[in-house]
Amino acid sequence: MLSFDHPDRPDWNTDGRDWPHRAASRFVPAGGLTWHIQEFGDVGAPVLLLLHGTGAATHSWRGLAPLPAERFRVIAPDLPGHGFTDPLPAGDLSLPGMAKAVAALVTALGLAPAVVAGHSAGAAVLARMCLDGLVTPRLLVAFNGALAPFPGAANLLFPSIARLLFLNPFTPRIFAWTADRAAVRRLIEGTGSRLDPAGLDLYRRLFARTGHVRGALGMMANWDLDRLHRDLPRLGLRTLLIVGGDDKAILPDTAFTLRDRLPDARVALVRGLGHLAHEEAPERVAEILIEEAGLLGIV
Repeated sequence: MLSFDHPDRPDWNTDGRDWPHRAASRFVPAGGLTWHIQEFGDVGAPVLLLLHGTGAATHSWRGLAPLPAERFRVIAPDLPGHGFTDPLPAGDLSLPGMAKAVAALVTALGLAPAVVAGHSAGAAVLARMCLDGLVTPRLLVAFNGALAPFPGAANLLFPSIARLLFLNPFTPRIFAWTADRAAVRRLIEGTGSRLDPAGLDLYRRLFARTGHVRGALGMMANWDLDRLHRDLPRLGLRTLLIVGGDDKAILPDTAFTLRDRLPDARVALVRGLGHLAHEEAPERVAEILIEEAGLLGIV
């Protein structure tokens, strides 16, 4: 049963009326949630699982997803509480909880991803899944991945502030009321990225829904990246860190420090792009991913 009856959640019939690649969308029950996923490519091809970051949804892959679909079966879900996927209970909003939820979806779809790729917090979910044996891909790709704690006092302050905002029932409503295109543009440009009006409008319509805002805040409020960061040296697979040189949300130097802690990793620096590099220049970013998969003999 599709859960379109929650007025604070994005609605598929209105917010999703002209959703990018709407024909590729379907709704799947898994782990007690109804998930919105998009699928591209040949079902017999190696599987590429894409996970978006905090506050985004499948629209984040609108330019990129069709490109590797020439060689992969591409699966891209909306994470719990984001876009058109049901939210998780508050007690399951930790990073391991999110990883288990995505693993339930992967199992329900009968997938064995050869490549997993995530943007920002999506990369953290995938890294946790790999570390916990929930997926066993041959390649992990992080697009400006959130794989390390925030530096200094921000590591303590940022989750605490997000938690306070999440617990305040008025915060999502206030954010939604103020989510016009100008505000969204300022938010995106604050990460070092610039999107076209169509891209900004997709974020605007999501941020205008209190349920989506609540999902993003809940994701940020309940995460502990310290444990993930400590565990990363145990990653037993090739890791590709694709980094926008102008990223203001996660400084590019972070990726080079991470590379030195991982057993088998390299950094691909893409100059002139920000935190949403995969949306700004999907062709350039997809080319790097496909080339790496080719070097490993996956495609």
